[in-house]
Amino acid sequence: MNLGMRESAVLALVLAIPVVSYALVFSPQNKDISSALQEISHKKDLLDSLRTETARTDDLALANAEIAERITEIEDRLPNTKEIDNVVRQISELAVTSGLTPPTLASGKPIEAGTYWEQPLTVTTTGNFAGYYRFLQKLERLPRITRIPEFTLRRDTKNDGRIAIEFTLSIFFLDDTP
Repeated sequence: MNLGMRESAVLALVLAIPVVSYALVFSPQNKDISSALQEISHKKDLLDSLRTETARTDDLALANAEIAERITEIEDRLPNTKEIDNVVRQISELAVTSGLTPPTLASGKPIEAGTYWEQPLTVTTTGNFAGYYRFLQKLERLPRITRIPEFTLRRDTKNDGRIAIEFTLSIFFLDDTP
C-alpha cells in the first residue's frame, strides 16, 4: 500500500483531531470538573458544620436563658442604695445577738465594680471567739451578697478571755441613682 501525499495528510489530520481535542477541550473540561468537585466537597463540609452549629443553637438559647435567670437571682440579692442602711442595721443586730458588743461601723467610699457597687464598712467590736464565730455564721446566711476581705483578731487587754475584732465588710449593691 502506497501512501501518497494526500492520504498522508488525511491520516495526519485524522490522528491530530483526537490529540488536539484532548488538549483544547477535554483537558480544560477535566480541570473545571475537578475544581467543581473540590468546591462541592468543601461546601458540603461547611454545610455539615453549619448543621452541627445550628443544632446547638437550641442548647445555647436554653443556656442563655438559664444564665439570664441566674443573673436576675443574683441581682435580686443586691440591695439598692436606699436599702444599704437596712443591711447595716441587720449586721449590727447580728453582732449583738451573737454576744458581741455593739459594733462601731465606719463607712468607706463606695467602689464601682462593673454594673454593681461595693460599699466597704470597717467594723470594730469585742467579744469572745464563739460569739464572733456565730456572727460570721449568721452573716453568711444573710440574703445579701457580702465579703470580708480583711480582718484582725487581737486579745483585748482590758478584758480577759475576750478578743478585739476589726474587719472590713463589703456589701455589694446596685446604684439606683440616675
